[in-house]
Amino acid sequence: MNELRSAEAEAGRFRLRLWAVALMVLLAFALIAWRLYVLQVQRHDDLAEQAESNRTAVVPIVPMRGQIMDRNGVVLATNYSAYTLEITPSRALDVDATIEQLAQIVDIQPRDKRRFKRLMDDSRRFDSLPLRTRLSDEEVARFAAQRWRFPGVEVKARLFRTYPLGPVGSHAIGYIGRINQKEKERIEDSDEAANYRGTDYIGKLGVEQSYEERLHGQTGFELLETSAGGYAVRRLEHHPATPGDTLMLSIDIKLQKLVEELYGERRGALVALDPRNGEVLALVSMPTFDPNLFVEGIDQENWQALNESINKPLLNRALRGTYPPGSTYKPFMALGALQLRKRDPKLVVNDPGYYNFGGRSFRSHEGGLGGVDMTRAIQYSSNTYFYSLAVEMGVNAIHDVMAPLGFGQITGIDLGGEVRGILPSTEWKKHAYKRVDMQRWFPGETVSLGIGQGYNNFTMLQLAVAESVLANGGTRYRPHVAKAVRDQVSGQVSAVAQPPGEHLGYRPADIAIVRNALAAVNEAGTGRRVFAGAPYTSAGKTGTAQAVSLGQNVKYNAKLLEEHQRDHSLFAAFAPLEEPSIVVAAIVENAGFGAAAAAPIVRRVFDYWLLGQYPSEEDIAAVARGQASVPMGTPRRAEDVPLATSR
Repeated sequence: MNELRSAEAEAGRFRLRLWAVALMVLLAFALIAWRLYVLQVQRHDDLAEQAESNRTAVVPIVPMRGQIMDRNGVVLATNYSAYTLEITPSRALDVDATIEQLAQIVDIQPRDKRRFKRLMDDSRRFDSLPLRTRLSDEEVARFAAQRWRFPGVEVKARLFRTYPLGPVGSHAIGYIGRINQKEKERIEDSDEAANYRGTDYIGKLGVEQSYEERLHGQTGFELLETSAGGYAVRRLEHHPATPGDTLMLSIDIKLQKLVEELYGERRGALVALDPRNGEVLALVSMPTFDPNLFVEGIDQENWQALNESINKPLLNRALRGTYPPGSTYKPFMALGALQLRKRDPKLVVNDPGYYNFGGRSFRSHEGGLGGVDMTRAIQYSSNTYFYSLAVEMGVNAIHDVMAPLGFGQITGIDLGGEVRGILPSTEWKKHAYKRVDMQRWFPGETVSLGIGQGYNNFTMLQLAVAESVLANGGTRYRPHVAKAVRDQVSGQVSAVAQPPGEHLGYRPADIAIVRNALAAVNEAGTGRRVFAGAPYTSAGKTGTAQAVSLGQNVKYNAKLLEEHQRDHSLFAAFAPLEEPSIVVAAIVENAGFGAAAAAPIVRRVFDYWLLGQYPSEEDIAAVARGQASVPMGTPRRAEDVPLATSR
């Protein structure tokens, strides 16, 4: 009986185990069925896309960057194809050892290693980074024979940016460089992320930066079928890249180069505009630099030389250098006084050579000019006349009449980095100083504003814009360097749209008074020696601006001062007087009187633009030394002077 019960119990346990196993098998099949449903139905599209991506690869096709040309079709920036030796750090076994071994095959200089190290610090490890650029055919062949030894190293054919004229016009043209991490993040967060896949370079300065979107073009792509090992088997789709547009500037690069030659080793800035539409004809900042140094990453020696130079060649003085305008400010003070009816132009003011205010004596011409009206005050640059005018107008009125002319304002030029400068007012001073006792405007501070000193600090671009208003009869145009674009696919040329000019509401009679006074400057005033014999009429104003303040009773003597403490030389002018087609504002830093250094440069600019004349080599050298007034030697026809060898 016990054996029977034992057998029944054993059979029950067996059936229980059998049901448990059956249930487990059933659950297992249910799980398999559910998983199949998920994979085959719910995730079908996603998995199919992954499978396709494992079978295919999308390779971006980087577009060719658009060219940059001057107004006459001279190429300022273009591209050329060359081989580059590149390393992907994540795929290389030992980067340092790899570089040393590669150096036995191709020429790798210490500067190449330093540049590569800097690129590694700024890039991701899976980025392909250039070690050597512009490989020769022989170097490519030597590497190809030993390619198997270097995992992660490739020779690639790349398009390289080049600036054929080197440092000429570099501050305006700008340059491109490798996209850094900050720029990558900005691109990835923008709508342009897809268009920059595979792109390593971006505009960093000047036109290259401002017109990046037009110059870059549209990235294309190839859809390739790949093997399990990742090798391309065949091309499935091909969508070519669209090259960037060609950008044509308003700048005359031969004029630009001439001005840079006329400056020589001196520092300064010059802006030439067409007063009829705001086109920039020349935008000079001296000293300049070679943008080709930056394309592949500048080496440490060159960067240190540029960045630490006392002459600051990387500073765009035309847009970012701010200076007291000196006596070039006086015509605008006169225009403001006429506009506000503060002074009759025929009123005669005695200039004894000084102006007393608040117990202080402000210097004017030694010996004085005697009685001067508005025209003579501008013609012979009477400080006393404009000291008194500034006091009569007051700082806030001066601010209000100068702001519409562009002083202390962003002009809106189509180049980045422009600064505002300082057009003082009582409100400005409240925010400029933290100390309460310094926030108050003192009456004596107004006096120097009348002659373009004091807190006044403006760019040459602002001075050129204001001079254009006088030249064209009262209309302010936005300055711009881009003139037209040419579509690389269709070949169609279209003008770059610009806003219409804004008429500032000056009375024609008031403009005429100031223009006639400026004409008198070049006929018989402070600019007469420089413009003697010119076959055209012109109008201008010399200026001398203090670089450092001198004591009240200290007489200025350049020989007793350090070079960087000497006065700046300025000149602002337009020509021809009847129908002006060019306006120029120029400064030569620490070069003394306006008629001695800046005005001779402007005279040569006018001769080039109006007469088609290029100065003789003798004359260029003399102007560069600050030892010329009227042109010397026989001028050349500008069209006969080769651009590459203008000297």
